[in-house]
Amino acid sequence: MATIVIDTPLTAELVRGALELERTERGLVPHRLPARARAQNTDPRLAMAEAQPAGVRLRFRTRADVVELATLPTKQVYAGAPPRPDGVYDLVIDGSLAAQASVTGGNTLNVDMATGASSLTAGPPGVVRFAGLGGQPKDVELWLPHNELTELVALRTDAPVEPVPLGRVWLHHGSSISHGSNAASPATTWPALAAAAAGVELVNLGFSGNALLDPFTARALRDTPADLISVKLGINVVNADLMRLRAFGPAVHGFLDTIRDGHPDTPLVVVSPLYCPIHEQTPGPGDFDHEALAAGEVRFRATGDPAERAAGKLTLEVIRAELARIVTQRQAADPHLTYLDGLSLYGSEDFAELPLPDDLHPCPAAHRRIGARFASLVLEA
Repeated sequence: MATIVIDTPLTAELVRGALELERTERGLVPHRLPARARAQNTDPRLAMAEAQPAGVRLRFRTRADVVELATLPTKQVYAGAPPRPDGVYDLVIDGSLAAQASVTGGNTLNVDMATGASSLTAGPPGVVRFAGLGGQPKDVELWLPHNELTELVALRTDAPVEPVPLGRVWLHHGSSISHGSNAASPATTWPALAAAAAGVELVNLGFSGNALLDPFTARALRDTPADLISVKLGINVVNADLMRLRAFGPAVHGFLDTIRDGHPDTPLVVVSPLYCPIHEQTPGPGDFDHEALAAGEVRFRATGDPAERAAGKLTLEVIRAELARIVTQRQAADPHLTYLDGLSLYGSEDFAELPLPDDLHPCPAAHRRIGARFASLVLEA
């Protein structure tokens, strides 16, 4: 067994995809929203989502044959729902997925889905170890679990590591689908796959349940350096039943205005919702299918009344039309703004072939398809 002899400090040069690294007694917690934004948030679901390191990875060049990462994960246990698998760490070498591993143990966060109440049970850190990598120079990316809170404790190798120069940055904001729900692993979420196909650096601000046009999220996008920005809007506004059409349009304008304050000429793509039958013509709020939960299966349903669209309630069809209208209006003064219909990424024909397993989120094969299409339609263009 190779001897681990080098303990490399974890710094922002090595940790990619996080907007901020919070130092703790043990190590570092990657955050995908800065402290100012976190201070203005009162939603525990967003607090959890932004601390789940979707798109966050360690990236470095090394001759190391062995790489170890010590972390303290926080596992989530939802009362009444099937057990969640341990988070996956993806090791990518020179652009190809080379190995996967998980960390057992760690903290346990018990969540009551009915009330939102939660309790934390402390546990010990663990280690992922990758060996037999060869002594040749190589670019290494170690992707952190996209759906598991992860505190970084230590990076250990048997050869020195050095940072890799930062490439072109794609900054993306979206919902749980962008966050990676139902993806097989962190390097195979659709944004990660799209970034890899186009050779760009991903900063993923996809927040499960929380692409809600929050001003503090817009300011985070405004203040983050990027060569291309995309915002995928709509599904969470519908399934949260957060606003009506009267409020939605001005909120989108304000969100885009804030981004433009920091990125006046950066290419900016507004992406409308993917196909989702439960919300195409039926407003929110969305809810769990409780009969399915009782049978040990997670599925979602829409609980609104389609007749309420006349009073301004939002559906995916309404939102697509409104986003297209807003972008067309703004393009007269903003030539770097474009609109991408989410149905071109995943539409009704895709649903017929690759249905949504829980009626809301795409399967791993659909993540691959969406990523390839986004890379072709946007990133490679």
